[in-house]
Amino acid sequence: MADDNAQQGMARHNQPQRKVVTRFALIAIGGFIVLMLAWVKASPWLSYPVAVLSHVALEQSTPMWIRSVDKQPGKITVDTSVEIVVPDSGGRRAEVLLEANPGRYAFGLPILGALLFAAWAVRRAPGRLWRLGLGYVLLLPFQSFSLVMYLLMELASASQFNIRTLRIEQWQLEAIVYGYQFGVLVVPTLVPVLVWLLLDGKFFSAFAHDWKQSTRRAVWPSA
Repeated sequence: MADDNAQQGMARHNQPQRKVVTRFALIAIGGFIVLMLAWVKASPWLSYPVAVLSHVALEQSTPMWIRSVDKQPGKITVDTSVEIVVPDSGGRRAEVLLEANPGRYAFGLPILGALLFAAWAVRRAPGRLWRLGLGYVLLLPFQSFSLVMYLLMELASASQFNIRTLRIEQWQLEAIVYGYQFGVLVVPTLVPVLVWLLLDGKFFSAFAHDWKQSTRRAVWPSA
């Protein structure tokens, strides 16, 4: 009887901890949806620094391909020196022109914002605004990497992955392919979470403790 009462007490103790975890997850998901709606409107301006960093990265890393880069809110245009044969043109050649939306892979800010807001909602964790501002700055180089790899992959695809057309070695082409996969499929969603863990480590430690406590099975000695 005493064991039953103790187990019931442990279950009641774990219920609030489970509720904190569930509430955090639901608020984070809801917050991400709301912030994504706002991000669609604000991304042309908030992602402009991504275009600026990408411009610098392209000129420094691939000067043999880049003629000029034009940046506008919500759009980056890259004029390249790579010539390809235009399909159904009788062999006419033209230089590749690349276009992309800098905000396409910069949605990490809504993810970070949703996690920070969820932490505030469940525990009133302080310092949300400065963490969001610092997180925005920390995300920029990674978002730029994703955009650069997307543009380079578009260039490689336009050349039909021909190393002679691109004037590079095979290993360099493979580096572009692997960089694209990592930069487009992994970086945009993983890095915001890692930045949040860096900025909100204290909250996460308490959060993880609650999660472990709510899922751990208590072992009670037999009478």
